[in-house]
Amino acid sequence: MPNKIARRLVSALPLLCAGAGAHATEGALGRPVTGTSVTPNAGIVSPEPILAVNVGEIYLDGSISGSRNVPIAAKASLGIDGKVAFTLATVMKVWDTGPGAWNFASGFTLPYVWTKVTANVNVGRFAGSSQDTASNLFDIYFTPVIAGYHFSKTEHVALSLNIWAPTGKYDPNALANPSLNNWTFVPQVAYTRLFPEHGLEFDAVAGLQFYTRNSATDYQNAPLFTLDTMLLKRFANGAGVGLIAGTTQQLGDDSGPLADRLNGFRGHDWAVGPIVTYDTRIGARSLLSLSLRWVPTVASKNRLKSTNTFMGTATLVF
Repeated sequence: MPNKIARRLVSALPLLCAGAGAHATEGALGRPVTGTSVTPNAGIVSPEPILAVNVGEIYLDGSISGSRNVPIAAKASLGIDGKVAFTLATVMKVWDTGPGAWNFASGFTLPYVWTKVTANVNVGRFAGSSQDTASNLFDIYFTPVIAGYHFSKTEHVALSLNIWAPTGKYDPNALANPSLNNWTFVPQVAYTRLFPEHGLEFDAVAGLQFYTRNSATDYQNAPLFTLDTMLLKRFANGAGVGLIAGTTQQLGDDSGPLADRLNGFRGHDWAVGPIVTYDTRIGARSLLSLSLRWVPTVASKNRLKSTNTFMGTATLVF
C-alpha cells in the first residue's frame, strides 16, 4: 500500500509548477524562468484519479548591463535591473479514465506577483534612472488538458496545452506591471525515464511559447523555445538530490516600432543548478512533497541574467 500511495504522489507532480515571467520579451524575460518548468516525474500522469494542490514560490533577481538597450514601458532603457517574486497556487485534477496506456488531467494556477524594476530611460536629450514597483494578481494560467501516455512502467510522456490569459492590471507607461498584456499559448511535452535499480530518474520538459501582440505598445514577441532537464537521485528515506540544466531560445526577431529600432531584440539564456526534494506520507492516503532548487543563469543575451533564481514548492495529493 505505501508504494501505491507514493506512486500516486510523484505521478501528480508534473505540470503543477509552471514557469512564469515578470515581463514580456520586450522586458527581457517573457513567461519562462529558465530551469523552473521541469519537476520530478514530469512525464507521468497518475493512472489513478487524484486531486493535487500545489503552492510554489519563484524568486528572481536579474539584470542586463547598461551597454544594451532593453525595450520596456514603450521605451528603450540602457540596461535594466529586475527583482521578481511569484507565488503560484495550483490545483490539478487527474480524471478517472479507467485502465489503459492513456490518462488525462486538467489544471489551473492563480499567480500573485511582486516586482521591482530599475531602468535607465532616455527622454529626448536627457537620461535618468527610474524605479517602479508593482504587487498584485498576475495573469492566470490554465491547462485544459494534459494527456499522459505510459510506454512502460519506466518510460512515460505527457502532452499538454497551457494558456496564459491577460487578466492582470497593465499600464503601458509603467516599468513594473502585474501583467504581460498578451495571451500566451504553450504546447508542451514532458518525458520521464525511471531507473529503479539505481534510484535514478531523468526528466525533460520542452515547450513552445506563442505570444499575441501587446495592443498597448504594439510590440510582438517572437516565439520562444524552452527546454529544462533534470537528473534526480532518490533515497529510501524519501529524500532526493539532483541537477537541473535548462535553456530558453528565442525563435526569430521581435517586431513592432520599438523592436525594429533594437534590431529584433533576439535573446537566449542557459541556467544550471541543484535541486533537493523530500516526499512523506500524511495520514493513510495523502502525501506531501517538498522541493527547493537554485538555478542561476550561466549565459545570457537580451534576457535578465540572475545568480539568484530560487524556486520552492509544496504539493499535497489526496
